[in-house]
Amino acid sequence: MSRWRPPRPKSSPYITAEGYRRLESELKQLWERRQQVTQALAAAAAEGDRSENAEYIYRKKELREIDRRIHYLQKRLPSLTVVSEKPGNQKQVFFGAWVTLETENGDEVTYRIVGADEIDSSGGLISLDSPLAQLLLKKHLDDEIVFRHADQVSRYYIVDIQY
Repeated sequence: MSRWRPPRPKSSPYITAEGYRRLESELKQLWERRQQVTQALAAAAAEGDRSENAEYIYRKKELREIDRRIHYLQKRLPSLTVVSEKPGNQKQVFFGAWVTLETENGDEVTYRIVGADEIDSSGGLISLDSPLAQLLLKKHLDDEIVFRHADQVSRYYIVDIQY
């Protein structure tokens, strides 16, 4: 029994302009936070025995996590393609669209199709790579979507598309 896992599939390189600005802002804040953590780490290291110094161990771990995220963002940001233009046919679902779906029992849910780096399920932002977004792409107003997940089948109707 090994611990090897296959690599995750690459996510799509697209991002909205707002999402790109958010990631740039996060990178800037991480650099500022890193400076604070480095100062706290130096102060903890000056206290003496590092093997039993909880503050030192905690700050090292925090610094490692910040450095990991900075590394990821520095590598990811240049490879992203910012999609800021609206598509020519706005009656069809494409990247960046706010799509309002109606369920079989009349409830409405709204999702926005965004890049993998900006998903937020509580805000209704779903990834372009998600199964639901793949079903929605290139659909028109009043189209029916049949979404199969595990043993469940859900039917949705597209009632609104906004950009």
